[in-house]
Amino acid sequence: MTWLTWRQYRAQFLTAAALLAVTSGYLVVSGLRLRDGLRGLPVGCADGRCVDADRLLQSHQNAYLAAGALVLLAPALIGAFWGAPLIARELETGTHRLAWTQSVHRGRWLAGRLLITTAAAVLVTGLLSLLVTWYAVPFDQRDHDRFHPLLFDLRGLVPLGYAAFAVALGACAGLFLRRTLAAAAVTLAVFAAVQVLVPLAVRPHLQQPVHALTSLGAVPVGSARMAGFEGSTLAPDSRMIAVLEIPDGWVLTGAAPQPVRDATGRVLTLGTQPCTGSAGLLPDLGCLKKSDLYVAVDYQPADRYWTFQLAETGLYLVLAAALAALTAWGLRRRG
Repeated sequence: MTWLTWRQYRAQFLTAAALLAVTSGYLVVSGLRLRDGLRGLPVGCADGRCVDADRLLQSHQNAYLAAGALVLLAPALIGAFWGAPLIARELETGTHRLAWTQSVHRGRWLAGRLLITTAAAVLVTGLLSLLVTWYAVPFDQRDHDRFHPLLFDLRGLVPLGYAAFAVALGACAGLFLRRTLAAAAVTLAVFAAVQVLVPLAVRPHLQQPVHALTSLGAVPVGSARMAGFEGSTLAPDSRMIAVLEIPDGWVLTGAAPQPVRDATGRVLTLGTQPCTGSAGLLPDLGCLKKSDLYVAVDYQPADRYWTFQLAETGLYLVLAAALAALTAWGLRRRG
Protein backbone atom coordinates (compact mmCIF):
# COMPACT_ATOMS: atom_id res chain seq x y z
CA MET A 1 0.00 0.00 0.00
CA THR A 2 2.78 2.41 0.86
CA TRP A 3 4.63 1.62 -2.35
CA LEU A 4 1.48 2.11 -4.45
CA THR A 5 0.68 5.43 -2.77
CA TRP A 6 4.25 6.57 -3.40
CA ARG A 7 4.02 5.60 -7.07
CA GLN A 8 0.80 7.54 -7.53
CA TYR A 9 1.87 10.62 -5.58
CA ARG A 10 5.61 10.73 -6.14
CA ALA A 11 5.36 13.63 -8.62
CA GLN A 12 3.40 15.73 -6.10
CA PHE A 13 5.66 14.73 -3.19
CA LEU A 14 8.87 15.47 -5.10
CA THR A 15 7.54 18.79 -6.35
CA ALA A 16 6.58 19.81 -2.82
CA ALA A 17 10.00 18.73 -1.53
CA ALA A 18 11.78 20.76 -4.20
CA LEU A 19 9.69 23.88 -3.51
CA LEU A 20 10.24 23.42 0.22
CA ALA A 21 14.00 23.12 -0.25
CA VAL A 22 14.18 26.27 -2.39
CA THR A 23 11.96 28.24 0.01
CA SER A 24 13.91 27.03 3.05
CA GLY A 25 17.25 27.99 1.52
CA TYR A 26 16.05 31.47 0.65
CA LEU A 27 14.40 32.12 4.02
CA VAL A 28 17.37 30.84 6.02
CA VAL A 29 19.86 32.98 4.08
CA SER A 30 17.60 36.04 4.15
CA GLY A 31 16.78 35.56 7.82
CA LEU A 32 20.43 35.25 8.83
CA ARG A 33 21.29 38.40 6.88
CA LEU A 34 18.41 40.23 8.54
CA ARG A 35 19.53 39.19 12.02
CA ASP A 36 23.13 40.10 11.25
CA GLY A 37 22.04 43.55 10.08
CA LEU A 38 19.89 44.09 13.17
CA ARG A 39 22.64 43.13 15.60
CA GLY A 40 23.13 46.02 17.98
CA LEU A 41 20.17 48.04 16.63
CA PRO A 42 17.14 48.81 18.81
CA VAL A 43 13.89 47.39 17.43
CA GLY A 44 10.32 48.44 18.17
CA CYS A 45 10.75 51.90 19.69
CA ALA A 46 8.66 54.96 18.92
CA ASP A 47 11.10 57.80 19.65
CA GLY A 48 13.07 57.81 16.41
CA ARG A 49 15.92 55.57 17.60
CA CYS A 50 14.75 52.65 15.44
CA VAL A 51 14.91 54.26 12.01
CA ASP A 52 17.77 52.06 10.81
CA ALA A 53 16.11 48.89 12.08
CA ASP A 54 12.77 49.86 10.52
CA ARG A 55 14.46 50.55 7.19
CA LEU A 56 16.18 47.14 7.26
CA LEU A 57 12.96 45.36 8.19
CA GLN A 58 11.12 47.17 5.42
CA SER A 59 13.66 45.90 2.89
CA HIS A 60 12.75 42.32 3.90
CA GLN A 61 9.01 42.97 4.05
CA ASN A 62 8.24 41.45 0.64
CA ALA A 63 10.02 38.19 1.50
CA TYR A 64 8.15 38.10 4.81
CA LEU A 65 4.75 38.60 3.14
CA ALA A 66 5.50 36.07 0.38
CA ALA A 67 6.52 33.41 2.91
CA GLY A 68 3.37 34.06 4.92
CA ALA A 69 1.20 33.77 1.80
CA LEU A 70 2.87 30.45 0.98
CA VAL A 71 2.00 29.04 4.42
CA LEU A 72 -1.58 30.23 3.96
CA LEU A 73 -1.92 28.73 0.47
CA ALA A 74 -0.05 25.47 1.01
CA PRO A 75 -2.80 23.59 2.91
CA ALA A 76 -5.47 24.68 0.41
CA LEU A 77 -3.38 23.57 -2.58
CA ILE A 78 -2.48 20.30 -0.86
CA GLY A 79 -6.14 19.61 -0.20
CA ALA A 80 -7.04 20.34 -3.82
CA PHE A 81 -4.17 18.47 -5.52
CA TRP A 82 -3.48 15.70 -3.01
CA GLY A 83 -6.72 15.14 -1.16
CA ALA A 84 -9.28 15.60 -3.94
CA PRO A 85 -7.77 13.01 -6.35
CA LEU A 86 -7.24 10.46 -3.58
CA ILE A 87 -10.59 8.75 -4.27
CA ALA A 88 -12.06 10.75 -7.14
CA ARG A 89 -9.30 9.74 -9.54
CA GLU A 90 -9.89 6.06 -8.76
CA LEU A 91 -13.59 6.49 -9.52
CA GLU A 92 -12.98 8.47 -12.71
CA THR A 93 -10.51 5.98 -14.18
CA GLY A 94 -12.33 2.90 -12.93
CA THR A 95 -9.27 1.56 -11.10
CA HIS A 96 -11.34 1.31 -7.92
CA ARG A 97 -12.78 -1.95 -9.27
CA LEU A 98 -9.32 -3.48 -9.02
CA ALA A 99 -8.08 -1.66 -5.91
CA TRP A 100 -11.14 -2.48 -3.81
CA THR A 101 -11.38 -6.15 -4.76
CA GLN A 102 -7.88 -7.17 -3.66
CA SER A 103 -6.91 -8.77 -0.37
CA VAL A 104 -6.60 -5.30 1.22
CA HIS A 105 -10.00 -4.22 2.51
CA ARG A 106 -11.23 -0.86 1.20
CA GLY A 107 -11.25 0.56 4.72
CA ARG A 108 -7.59 -0.34 5.17
CA TRP A 109 -6.88 0.98 1.66
CA LEU A 110 -8.42 4.32 2.60
CA ALA A 111 -6.68 4.48 5.98
CA GLY A 112 -3.27 3.80 4.45
CA ARG A 113 -3.63 6.41 1.73
CA LEU A 114 -5.06 9.03 4.09
CA LEU A 115 -2.36 8.51 6.69
CA ILE A 116 0.51 8.71 4.20
CA THR A 117 -0.90 11.74 2.38
CA THR A 118 -1.82 13.55 5.59
CA ALA A 119 1.58 12.87 7.14
CA ALA A 120 3.32 14.30 4.06
CA ALA A 121 1.02 17.33 4.06
CA VAL A 122 1.57 18.00 7.78
CA LEU A 123 5.34 17.63 7.35
CA VAL A 124 5.54 20.09 4.45
CA THR A 125 3.23 22.64 6.05
CA GLY A 126 4.84 22.26 9.46
CA LEU A 127 8.33 22.94 8.11
CA LEU A 128 7.05 26.01 6.25
CA SER A 129 5.34 27.27 9.39
CA LEU A 130 8.48 26.69 11.45
CA LEU A 131 10.57 28.68 8.97
CA VAL A 132 8.10 31.56 8.83
CA THR A 133 7.77 31.63 12.63
CA TRP A 134 11.56 31.88 12.92
CA TYR A 135 11.84 34.44 10.12
CA ALA A 136 9.12 36.64 11.66
CA VAL A 137 10.76 37.06 15.08
CA PRO A 138 12.32 40.49 14.28
CA PHE A 139 9.02 41.69 12.80
CA ASP A 140 7.15 40.51 15.91
CA GLN A 141 9.62 42.37 18.12
CA ARG A 142 8.80 45.54 16.21
CA ASP A 143 5.04 45.15 15.67
CA HIS A 144 3.93 43.10 18.72
CA ASP A 145 0.92 41.77 16.80
CA ARG A 146 1.45 38.03 16.36
CA PHE A 147 -2.05 37.52 17.82
CA HIS A 148 -3.49 39.44 14.88
CA PRO A 149 -6.10 37.25 13.10
CA LEU A 150 -4.25 37.47 9.77
CA LEU A 151 -0.88 36.52 11.27
CA PHE A 152 -2.11 33.93 13.75
CA ASP A 153 -2.87 31.49 10.89
CA LEU A 154 0.71 31.61 9.60
CA ARG A 155 2.63 30.67 12.72
CA GLY A 156 3.04 27.89 15.21
CA LEU A 157 0.85 24.78 15.17
CA VAL A 158 -2.31 25.98 13.40
CA PRO A 159 -1.01 25.33 9.84
CA LEU A 160 -0.55 21.66 10.78
CA GLY A 161 -4.23 21.41 11.62
CA TYR A 162 -5.05 23.21 8.36
CA ALA A 163 -3.09 20.63 6.38
CA ALA A 164 -4.79 17.62 7.97
CA PHE A 165 -8.21 19.22 7.55
CA ALA A 166 -7.55 20.09 3.88
CA VAL A 167 -6.53 16.53 2.95
CA ALA A 168 -9.55 15.01 4.70
CA LEU A 169 -11.84 17.60 3.09
CA GLY A 170 -10.45 16.87 -0.37
CA ALA A 171 -10.82 13.11 0.05
CA CYS A 172 -14.40 13.44 1.29
CA ALA A 173 -15.36 15.77 -1.55
CA GLY A 174 -13.77 13.40 -4.07
CA LEU A 175 -15.77 10.43 -2.79
CA PHE A 176 -19.16 12.12 -3.00
CA LEU A 177 -18.57 14.23 -6.14
CA ARG A 178 -16.65 11.47 -8.02
CA ARG A 179 -14.88 14.06 -10.19
CA THR A 180 -11.39 15.30 -9.42
CA LEU A 181 -11.85 18.80 -10.84
CA ALA A 182 -15.16 19.35 -9.07
CA ALA A 183 -13.75 18.01 -5.81
CA ALA A 184 -10.72 20.30 -6.05
CA ALA A 185 -12.90 23.34 -6.66
CA VAL A 186 -15.20 22.50 -3.74
CA THR A 187 -12.18 21.86 -1.49
CA LEU A 188 -10.70 25.27 -2.28
CA ALA A 189 -14.04 27.04 -1.78
CA VAL A 190 -14.89 25.33 1.52
CA PHE A 191 -11.36 25.70 2.87
CA ALA A 192 -11.34 29.42 2.06
CA ALA A 193 -14.73 29.86 3.74
CA VAL A 194 -13.53 28.06 6.86
CA GLN A 195 -10.38 30.19 7.02
CA VAL A 196 -12.56 33.30 7.00
CA LEU A 197 -15.27 32.08 9.37
CA VAL A 198 -13.09 30.56 12.11
CA PRO A 199 -11.15 33.77 12.98
CA LEU A 200 -14.36 35.81 12.91
CA ALA A 201 -16.93 33.53 14.51
CA VAL A 202 -15.06 30.80 16.42
CA ARG A 203 -11.64 31.95 17.58
CA PRO A 204 -12.86 34.88 19.73
CA HIS A 205 -14.99 32.43 21.75
CA LEU A 206 -12.39 29.72 22.35
CA GLN A 207 -11.70 31.36 25.68
CA GLN A 208 -13.54 34.04 27.64
CA PRO A 209 -11.89 37.39 26.94
CA VAL A 210 -10.59 39.63 29.68
CA HIS A 211 -12.73 42.71 30.28
CA ALA A 212 -10.78 45.54 31.84
CA LEU A 213 -10.52 49.26 32.23
CA THR A 214 -7.14 49.94 30.67
CA SER A 215 -5.27 53.11 31.50
CA LEU A 216 -4.20 55.21 28.54
CA GLY A 217 -0.86 55.61 30.24
CA ALA A 218 -0.28 51.84 30.24
CA VAL A 219 -0.59 51.31 26.49
CA PRO A 220 1.03 52.92 23.43
CA VAL A 221 -0.79 56.14 22.61
CA GLY A 222 1.34 57.58 19.85
CA SER A 223 -0.87 59.16 17.21
CA ALA A 224 -3.95 61.30 16.74
CA ARG A 225 -5.70 58.27 15.23
CA MET A 226 -5.49 56.58 18.58
CA ALA A 227 -6.84 59.48 20.61
CA GLY A 228 -9.37 61.99 19.33
CA PHE A 229 -13.04 62.88 19.30
CA GLU A 230 -16.15 61.39 17.73
CA GLY A 231 -17.66 62.91 14.60
CA SER A 232 -16.39 65.08 11.75
CA THR A 233 -18.08 68.20 13.14
CA LEU A 234 -16.79 68.66 16.64
CA ALA A 235 -19.01 70.05 19.36
CA PRO A 236 -18.52 70.36 23.11
CA ASP A 237 -20.52 67.13 23.60
CA SER A 238 -18.41 65.09 21.13
CA ARG A 239 -17.20 61.98 22.92
CA MET A 240 -13.52 61.46 23.48
CA ILE A 241 -12.45 58.15 21.92
CA ALA A 242 -9.27 56.11 21.62
CA VAL A 243 -8.00 52.98 19.90
CA LEU A 244 -5.81 50.83 22.11
CA GLU A 245 -3.02 48.48 21.14
CA ILE A 246 -2.02 45.90 23.74
CA PRO A 247 1.43 44.53 22.81
CA ASP A 248 1.22 40.91 21.62
CA GLY A 249 -2.40 40.73 22.77
CA TRP A 250 -5.62 40.59 20.78
CA VAL A 251 -7.93 43.53 21.37
CA LEU A 252 -11.41 42.29 20.47
CA THR A 253 -12.90 45.77 20.76
CA GLY A 254 -10.11 47.27 18.68
CA ALA A 255 -12.08 47.36 15.43
CA ALA A 256 -13.78 50.59 16.54
CA PRO A 257 -12.65 53.42 18.84
CA GLN A 258 -13.84 53.15 22.42
CA PRO A 259 -15.05 56.02 24.65
CA VAL A 260 -12.53 57.36 27.14
CA ARG A 261 -13.66 57.48 30.77
CA ASP A 262 -12.29 59.08 33.89
CA ALA A 263 -11.80 57.38 37.25
CA THR A 264 -15.51 57.71 38.08
CA GLY A 265 -16.58 55.95 34.85
CA ARG A 266 -17.90 59.11 33.20
CA VAL A 267 -17.47 59.28 29.40
CA LEU A 268 -15.39 62.36 28.60
CA THR A 269 -16.30 64.86 25.88
CA LEU A 270 -14.52 67.67 24.11
CA GLY A 271 -15.80 70.07 26.72
CA THR A 272 -14.88 67.97 29.76
CA GLN A 273 -11.62 66.24 28.86
CA PRO A 274 -8.62 67.48 30.90
CA CYS A 275 -5.88 67.18 28.26
CA THR A 276 -6.55 69.95 25.75
CA GLY A 277 -3.79 70.15 23.14
CA SER A 278 -2.25 73.19 21.56
CA ALA A 279 -4.81 73.15 18.73
CA GLY A 280 -7.68 72.79 21.16
CA LEU A 281 -9.11 69.83 19.23
CA LEU A 282 -6.82 66.84 19.72
CA PRO A 283 -5.81 65.88 23.25
CA ASP A 284 -2.23 66.36 24.34
CA LEU A 285 -0.59 62.92 24.19
CA GLY A 286 1.89 63.63 26.93
CA CYS A 287 -0.94 64.60 29.25
CA LEU A 288 -2.91 61.47 28.32
CA LYS A 289 -0.06 59.19 29.29
CA LYS A 290 0.11 60.81 32.74
CA SER A 291 -3.61 61.19 33.35
CA ASP A 292 -6.00 58.86 35.17
CA LEU A 293 -8.10 58.11 32.07
CA TYR A 294 -9.34 54.68 31.04
CA VAL A 295 -10.86 52.77 28.13
CA ALA A 296 -13.05 49.71 28.61
CA VAL A 297 -11.56 46.94 26.50
CA ASP A 298 -12.15 43.24 25.84
CA TYR A 299 -8.95 41.44 24.91
CA GLN A 300 -7.06 38.17 24.91
CA PRO A 301 -3.75 38.52 26.81
CA ALA A 302 -0.46 37.72 25.12
CA ASP A 303 0.16 34.74 27.43
CA ARG A 304 -2.83 32.93 25.92
CA TYR A 305 -1.24 32.76 22.48
CA TRP A 306 -0.17 29.11 22.67
CA THR A 307 -3.42 28.15 24.39
CA PHE A 308 -5.28 29.45 21.35
CA GLN A 309 -2.80 27.76 19.02
CA LEU A 310 -3.40 24.39 20.67
CA ALA A 311 -7.18 24.89 20.83
CA GLU A 312 -7.55 25.84 17.18
CA THR A 313 -5.19 23.08 16.01
CA GLY A 314 -7.26 20.60 17.99
CA LEU A 315 -10.43 21.97 16.40
CA TYR A 316 -9.09 21.36 12.89
CA LEU A 317 -7.85 17.90 13.82
CA VAL A 318 -11.32 17.03 15.13
CA LEU A 319 -12.85 18.29 11.88
CA ALA A 320 -10.33 16.24 9.90
CA ALA A 321 -11.17 13.11 11.92
CA ALA A 322 -14.90 13.70 11.39
CA LEU A 323 -14.40 14.08 7.63
CA ALA A 324 -12.23 10.94 7.53
CA ALA A 325 -14.95 9.01 9.39
CA LEU A 326 -17.59 10.31 6.95
CA THR A 327 -15.40 9.27 4.03
CA ALA A 328 -14.92 5.78 5.48
CA TRP A 329 -18.68 5.44 6.00
CA GLY A 330 -19.40 6.56 2.43
CA LEU A 331 -16.78 4.18 1.06
CA ARG A 332 -18.31 1.21 2.88
CA ARG A 333 -21.74 2.02 1.50
CA ARG A 334 -20.56 2.01 -2.10
CA GLY A 335 -21.46 -1.13 -3.96
